[in-house]
Amino acid sequence: MRFPASRSSPCGRLAEFATRLGSSWPRLAHAALPNLCALCGNLSQSTLCRGCDEAYANETRLRCTVCAVPLSRSRRDLRAGYRCADCVATPPPFEATLALADYRAPLDTLAVGLKFRARLMLADEFAQRLARLADDMLDASHWPDVIAPVPLAAKRLVERGYNQAWQIAKPLGRALRVRSDATLLARVIETAPQSRLDLDARRQNVGRAFRVNAPVHGLHVAVVDDVMTTGATLEALAHALKAAGARRVTNFVALRTPKN
Repeated sequence: MRFPASRSSPCGRLAEFATRLGSSWPRLAHAALPNLCALCGNLSQSTLCRGCDEAYANETRLRCTVCAVPLSRSRRDLRAGYRCADCVATPPPFEATLALADYRAPLDTLAVGLKFRARLMLADEFAQRLARLADDMLDASHWPDVIAPVPLAAKRLVERGYNQAWQIAKPLGRALRVRSDATLLARVIETAPQSRLDLDARRQNVGRAFRVNAPVHGLHVAVVDDVMTTGATLEALAHALKAAGARRVTNFVALRTPKN
């Protein structure tokens, strides 16, 4: 009869090492072996190769600090309080928006790949970049208390199998060391796809579509989405959060359309 090796014996330590190596092998392989760049398809050890990262992802455009729409001048001070004319004339219910880049070719293929093709490694890439952007643009007084994704309708969530906004929000929370909550916000009305509507119709479409499921009184809530187009969905969520007592709302979006 053969007895299992003790953990303190050489055989036991070897077996334990083999077990740990086996459990960490996918991470080691990902770090050591080249992948394909998500944009150009060339070999790369990161999601985007250096060439695509420099050409497309590292934008230095000056953006409105409230809605993140691109402004005409080059970015000079990441912490400066630049606002677009629309946000000056009619301030939205949220206080700030952080966006990585414009929603344009070829970066739009990243959003499409995450949303419709389950390329979930892109969510982690967006999250890490948003975390670095937050470190650059937010001071301690504007650090969020909780992070929540833009919710999907139950039927759409079942059809897709995942919420792309939550796939970004979860690693973003870990990177920022902020609690993330997948159920803080709920979509209580199944609305028509926003892409088919103009701005006024979008606002009416989502005006009462959301509910806040947990206490947020006095909290700074960060809301995460993959793409911000007109901002109607994020406005509706901010209205719901403010009605529930939220102190501040900041949007974290991967890509922002250049114009409403």
